[in-house]
Amino acid sequence: MTTPETPDTPGTSDAPGAPETPEAPETHGTLESPEAPETPGPPDTPAAPARKGRLRERSELGVGLLLLLIGVLVLTDALTMTVDVAQRGPVGPRTVPIVVGVGLLVVAVLLTVDVLRGGRGEAEGGEDVDLSEPGDWRTVLLLAGVFLAFAVLIGPVGFPVAGALLFWGAAYALGSRHPRRDPLIAAGLSLFTYLVFDHLLGVPLPGGPLMGVL
Repeated sequence: MTTPETPDTPGTSDAPGAPETPEAPETHGTLESPEAPETPGPPDTPAAPARKGRLRERSELGVGLLLLLIGVLVLTDALTMTVDVAQRGPVGPRTVPIVVGVGLLVVAVLLTVDVLRGGRGEAEGGEDVDLSEPGDWRTVLLLAGVFLAFAVLIGPVGFPVAGALLFWGAAYALGSRHPRRDPLIAAGLSLFTYLVFDHLLGVPLPGGPLMGVL
């Protein structure tokens, strides 16, 4: 008597009623884990940026305060100036400083009122200036040297000569290269300034060697 052959059984049982095990999907390479979401940092405190914004918007008040201080200084110096009786008149040594001082005070007040009302000047980016370029320190140093030389020479050589060197040196530092025209214009402008202040306005300026000639 032969025993019936048992059928080949697969890896899973084919018995009726048993659920089929689903095959696992094939993985190609390594399984990438999902990236963890970035945790946001602590929120910025709104008080500091708001304070900086208010200070930046009101920074022009410093310019108004500076103009106010300069105007008060000019007026104080003009009103305490000693003037001879012979020099008194409609246009005297006090006239120009008083006008300048009053003008500075008026500009300071108008600027302060405009800033407090929300007025703002144009930002530097709106000007025709390349902010990425470095500063022209050569020109700054040349101008500083010219003014220093003027302050040193005005006593020994007088205003006409020192002023001519000042105007000529400033023009050269700012890029003018006319060796014949620039000295003549500088000398004429310096002499004209000396005559207006010393003779017409009564503001004594050191004449130096030209004192007896002019």
